[in-house]
Amino acid sequence: MAVIDVALAGRSYEVRVEHGLLAAIGEHAAPFLRKASVPMVADANARRHWGEAVEASLRAAGKEPRWYDVEPGEGSKSWESLARLTDWLLAQGVERGDHVLALGGGVVGDLTGFACAILKRGCGFVQLPTTLLAQVDSSVGGKTAINTAAGKNLVGAFHQPGLVLADLDALDTLPAREMRAGYAEVLKYGILGDAGFFDWLEANGTKVLAGDPAALEHAVAASVAMKARIVAEDERETSGARALLNLGHTFGHALEAETGFSDRLLHGEGVALGMVLAARYSARRGEISTDAAERVTRAVDAAGLPAEISALGLDCDGRALADHMLHDKKMDAGTLPFILLRGIGEAYLAKDVELADVAAFLDEQLQAH
Repeated sequence: MAVIDVALAGRSYEVRVEHGLLAAIGEHAAPFLRKASVPMVADANARRHWGEAVEASLRAAGKEPRWYDVEPGEGSKSWESLARLTDWLLAQGVERGDHVLALGGGVVGDLTGFACAILKRGCGFVQLPTTLLAQVDSSVGGKTAINTAAGKNLVGAFHQPGLVLADLDALDTLPAREMRAGYAEVLKYGILGDAGFFDWLEANGTKVLAGDPAALEHAVAASVAMKARIVAEDERETSGARALLNLGHTFGHALEAETGFSDRLLHGEGVALGMVLAARYSARRGEISTDAAERVTRAVDAAGLPAEISALGLDCDGRALADHMLHDKKMDAGTLPFILLRGIGEAYLAKDVELADVAAFLDEQLQAH
């Protein structure tokens, strides 16, 4: 088992990566469960696959799970869903010292984490991520949020989990498209800060996507370890280090907004195409070579992820996409920092980007590809 420590003063916790963790959850989560009754918030699909194993393990440990199902999809990250969940948790008698278990992908983790952040001014939770994207990204670092009409993840809180159990067996039940979407976040870690890891992914990415046990464990553990280091350095995204984790997200969120935050473009797919656009925009500014930018494009394309904006069939121009960026959480005094590249494995925070220039660049991409 790979164990990665997220080292935060007074709030450190472990991320455990291994096959079979959900079937042994009673053992792993026992130190966090003070009462016999255990609130379980679950993605409906994740519960269908893993609910029986989780329930059997908890009962063997003398615990009784109480289930709350969340409908799959970004639509569940809403004010209405948050209100219903917090009311249910209150009805379960959840106290500040209790821990709620969140079983599912990023939607369930974000929604449950935010509910726990505000419930009685903060109670505990344990992340049980069942998607690749959640295992390598959203379950680690304490960002919790819901979506609003103005944009994605604009209402939320920093609230760290007590434990993260990344069961690699859970990835066996993922649809291929979801697996590829999660792999985009794995690629991100290589592109933003570890050229050697990117080299390894170029050679072994097909094994990761095929579920090869050794390759998958290495990819997940290496990704989590990099995120843990960055979060420990900059928990609340104040120094700039954590902002690098947003590589591809500014472009990607704009594309998600233009497609209505729907299944037309999954979050990981938006990040993948966003990284291609960030690389090409960096090349346009003369900061990396065209060859380096196209290397990013090839890695995204080889994973079966969208690498060309034309693949989305958008009926808009670059200005419309840039306008979506005005709602970005990173806006600061009217300017929007961008995560760009000086090379593979060398991302940086650019604060001199004009949205008008981004709009012109996006027009070029819409027309050229």
